[in-house]
Amino acid sequence: MITKSRGLARLYYASKYTVQGIKAAFRHEPAFEYEVYAFIVLFPASFFVAQSPTQWALLVGSCVLVFAFELINSAIEAVVDRVGAEYHELAGRAKDLGSATVTMGLIIVVLIWGAVIAENGSLF
Repeated sequence: MITKSRGLARLYYASKYTVQGIKAAFRHEPAFEYEVYAFIVLFPASFFVAQSPTQWALLVGSCVLVFAFELINSAIEAVVDRVGAEYHELAGRAKDLGSATVTMGLIIVVLIWGAVIAENGSLF
């Protein structure tokens, strides 16, 4: 039986695995890299676009949601690729569904940013 760490040790290992996952996504997934670059532009812009803490949380949170979806998509792709290189309908469907999830996240970003900008009446 595997004994899991608890308390501060668990926090340490969980943080370590999180950083490893983010580094792996940045290193091996071009889409994640592009999304990071977009966030580098959008994060500072969010301070100018948002007129309330709620708007700011929506703007930034929607971008972070895309990261989460991309990480899940990358995990699905890694597992499918590990199982085998030959085509299988279910493997293809799993990858397509993961990709569709990321696209839905990007649509959420566009809708939220567009709504906040429209509500505020101007970009800056």
